[in-house]
Amino acid sequence: MLRSMFTAISALNANQAFLDVVADNLANANTPGFKASKVLFQDQFSQLLSPGSAPTNELGGINPTQIGLGIKIGYITPIFSQGMLQATGRNSDLALQGDGFFIYRKGGELFYSREASLHIDAQGYLVNSSTGQRIQGWQNPIGSQGPINTNNPIGDLSVPLDLTLAKATSSMIIGGNLSSDLAIGDSYPVTLGVYDSLGQSHSLTLTFTRTGDNTWSWQVSSPATAQGNGTLTFDTNGNVINSQVLTNIRIPGTNGAADVVITNLDMSQVTMLATDSSIAVTSQDGLAAGNVTDVSIEPNSGRIHVLFSNGLKQLIGQLAIAKFTNPSGLIRDGQNLYRAGLNSGEPNIGTAGSGGRGVIASGYLEASNVDMATEFTNLIIAQRGFQASSRLITASDEILAELVNLKR
Repeated sequence: MLRSMFTAISALNANQAFLDVVADNLANANTPGFKASKVLFQDQFSQLLSPGSAPTNELGGINPTQIGLGIKIGYITPIFSQGMLQATGRNSDLALQGDGFFIYRKGGELFYSREASLHIDAQGYLVNSSTGQRIQGWQNPIGSQGPINTNNPIGDLSVPLDLTLAKATSSMIIGGNLSSDLAIGDSYPVTLGVYDSLGQSHSLTLTFTRTGDNTWSWQVSSPATAQGNGTLTFDTNGNVINSQVLTNIRIPGTNGAADVVITNLDMSQVTMLATDSSIAVTSQDGLAAGNVTDVSIEPNSGRIHVLFSNGLKQLIGQLAIAKFTNPSGLIRDGQNLYRAGLNSGEPNIGTAGSGGRGVIASGYLEASNVDMATEFTNLIIAQRGFQASSRLITASDEILAELVNLKR
């Protein structure tokens, strides 16, 4: 009688643990990035009443006789299936589509999460909105025009909100018309605006002089210290067939700025037609000084840009993504965080979309992958298992009472 009671008690404990897991899953049905857990039961020891026997020439074999001694929890493991992406309307809310984890630092330890609801704190760091932990990635030096070196160690990511940047003019496209009605030797001056390295505006005057039926020369005529000249040759339809630049346009810097050097001057859009002259800049890359107005996190790659009031866009960093050989071996640490476990393997850190890592969705959070229909079914199964075990204890108790009452 006692054996059946203890077997039933083990079943009560196992089904209670099953209920606990179901309760935890249902409680986190609305937790971003949460991964539901599942339970695997195993039978416990068995009592061998008879080992059985092997067959002989005259008799067949006899199977062993065993009585099981209950149940135990084999393991409880998270299910890392993809959760649905929910739009939030915040560019700094991030979700992963595919394998991998965002990386956070708390003290000297790294933690991993499927949730990245970020904001910029008072010191300019990108941190998790609920925990304040700093997300990890690669920082790009301010002013750097090259790609981010992802071979460097990862670290905290900061956003220079008080940064002001300007860009010197180095490339310019000039369009418009030079009137074919002008006589050989006539000139047409045009004043253009350019910027130096400090964002200061400078006026640049180019004077175009007709030197032949289909040829023009141009040179910088103001400011007097500037340099630059070249020639234009047109075909019979008034289109440029040669726009040779003999020297770069150079304007000496003032007030501490570097010289303005225009190395790419495109005049291929200039025409020579029988209408008024009208030369103008169609585009250039120079910009006046501007302040940071917004921060943008690029979808898929996780590159971080700051946008300036002058239209400049500066790459300042990139988020790092960790991938594990066995993510089920990670240890839950609360606050939607995991830490590396003994059987998770070491984190393989790289960029989103590379090496089997998922891509980043900006403006979304990953919803919990809890399937409520499955969990309520599991709830019924666990409840019935618990009830059946309790009935077994009741029946064993009644039989034991009947045995005691044999002697009255």
